[in-house]
Amino acid sequence: MLKLTMLSAITVLLLLAEGGMSARTQSRTKRELASSLHLRGIRDPFGSYCQRRGGCCPGRNDQCTVPYLDTICYCDLFCNRTVSDCCPDFWSHCLGTTPPYPPSSCERNGHRFHSGATYKENCNLCTCGQNGRWECEQHACLIEDDMIQEINRRGYGWRATNYSQFWGMTLDEGLRYRLGTQRPSRTIMNMNEIQMNMNGNDHLPSYFNAADKWPRKIHEPLDQGNCNASWAFSTAAVASDRISIQSMGHMTPQLSPQNLISCDTRHQGGCSGGRIDGAWWYLRRRGVVTEECYPFSLPQQTPADVARCMMQSQAVGRGKRQATAHCPNSYSYHNDIYQSTPPYRLSSNENEIMKEIMDNGPVQAIMEVHEDFFVYKSGIYRHTDVNHHKPSEYRKHATHSVRITGWGEERDYNGRTHKYWVRNYIHLICYKTFVFNRRFYTF
Repeated sequence: MLKLTMLSAITVLLLLAEGGMSARTQSRTKRELASSLHLRGIRDPFGSYCQRRGGCCPGRNDQCTVPYLDTICYCDLFCNRTVSDCCPDFWSHCLGTTPPYPPSSCERNGHRFHSGATYKENCNLCTCGQNGRWECEQHACLIEDDMIQEINRRGYGWRATNYSQFWGMTLDEGLRYRLGTQRPSRTIMNMNEIQMNMNGNDHLPSYFNAADKWPRKIHEPLDQGNCNASWAFSTAAVASDRISIQSMGHMTPQLSPQNLISCDTRHQGGCSGGRIDGAWWYLRRRGVVTEECYPFSLPQQTPADVARCMMQSQAVGRGKRQATAHCPNSYSYHNDIYQSTPPYRLSSNENEIMKEIMDNGPVQAIMEVHEDFFVYKSGIYRHTDVNHHKPSEYRKHATHSVRITGWGEERDYNGRTHKYWVRNYIHLICYKTFVFNRRFYTF
């Protein structure tokens, strides 16, 4: 019995010893047998873990931990071994060295992205770098949220908004693709201003819109898209309205900008920009068909891609011309050629410009477009200084040509009167820095 008892005691001791070994093994399993936290790259590589804890621990200290995503990480020297469970900032904060596991993924909106992944932040492409940081381009965007908010907050007299068709474009792209009139040539600068006879009996109302005086003769504006050809669109628009007015509605063509873009190629750039004097020369000497006959088509690849000319004309006597081909639009059978008389330049006197519009119809103006013009929504537009503190690439402008259909005036909350020009549905303040030297043209 004694032997049995001693054997039982030995068995119990062995069991206790085995239990102790098992406990030590389980203790080791938590750290020494665990997989590395960073085998697939350090997640949240720039988080402040050991720094937030308040310090690092010498040797091994299983209590020297910090919550790390869905587990824990360590800030003791023992963590720095082959199988690592160190916190992401252990090496930089505790050892002053770089981590042995380069961060190979980036975080965005709670998701991880591998090195080389990209996404678009407005107009800037962001790429996940080898260091675990998103590296983004620094272009000035055509639509900037902070600019919109600042304009609406300061109360400049007009409201700004975000246009989805402009989102994702750089400011340079907006100026390069959405405008398209070259600065006035020497020919235009040397044009003599017509003499307007003004007398005391000429009554100029505080508000006038050509569409009200000549209903169904002022045409709806066409969208030029990303075709940098306002030189063609504004010229065709003014000529269309003037022909309708002068013919007393017997002819109401909406002339084709595409005819000008594709066929008026002498010193012109199509959807890459052009001159209004060249457009008027072509209208006078060659003529164009209607938008229905020769509809506008956006460039297939870039604005530099100009579709070949599909409509020419030939002289038939007495200065008139006729088309030499059928309409590019196979559903239209009217290929009549419309020509204009020579253009003339108006003076910079506001009253004379108003009288010209009221007597004869819309005019064409060359203007400077600044970066904030693309976010205009309502009110009387004037260029603002909201970007004055930003680098120069955020403050750019280019030349544009527009059709002016009328004018008006409004009083602000201080009782001051502000005059404006009506361009389609946009109110432009009568201000020297907006309209390029206030040069207005018509034919």
